[in-house]
Amino acid sequence: MDIKLNFIEQGQGQPMILLHGNGENCNYFEHQIPCFSKNYHVIAIDTRGHGQSPRGEMPFTIKQFAEDLHDYMDEKGIEKAILLGFSDGGNIALTFALKYPERVDKMIVDGANLFPSGVKPLYQWPIELGYRIAKLFSKKSEQAKRNAEMLGLMVNEPHIESSELDRLTMPVLVVAGTKDMIKESHTRLIYKSLPNAQLAILEGDHFVAAKNPNAFNLVVTEFLRK
Repeated sequence: MDIKLNFIEQGQGQPMILLHGNGENCNYFEHQIPCFSKNYHVIAIDTRGHGQSPRGEMPFTIKQFAEDLHDYMDEKGIEKAILLGFSDGGNIALTFALKYPERVDKMIVDGANLFPSGVKPLYQWPIELGYRIAKLFSKKSEQAKRNAEMLGLMVNEPHIESSELDRLTMPVLVVAGTKDMIKESHTRLIYKSLPNAQLAILEGDHFVAAKNPNAFNLVVTEFLRK
């Protein structure tokens, strides 16, 4: 790996890796870390170019973030982990699990999508507009270039075929909010495509883990206990 990922960790026991969403950092999980670290060794990572993790020279893609996670686990001697990913973090978790299924014990994907059209147009259109504007100014401004890269993740990625998901036999909890920016039909497609999945639609929007943490933490805890 060309960079060192920033991370925070708490607790002991089985490793549980938390993966935040686009443009965020590991602090997104401030309500999850104290809860899950009672029973697990919780590690919340800053994705490449997010939080305090450097951007590095490698491509800024979901696939690269999955490789970064693989390198991180190798470096830390983590054979197998529970993955909890929110939004782009969920997309990273799915991408990682498809390539390295033997490294994933259980998985929680919250507000994930398989391809850009899984996002409701109401949310996707402003993202696409912002991306075009940022791209326009990206040669003149370093900030615009960075914005274009961030927004580009949501405009151009991910690319996962629902048919690929039947290879993932580990237990998976699929979570979304009742008012999520991801289409409910898309969330249900992910759930139905996974052979060993549970579905939880919780009261709230896309940021249900942050805004409705009690309900989120409870459903995750129950899933992990089984």
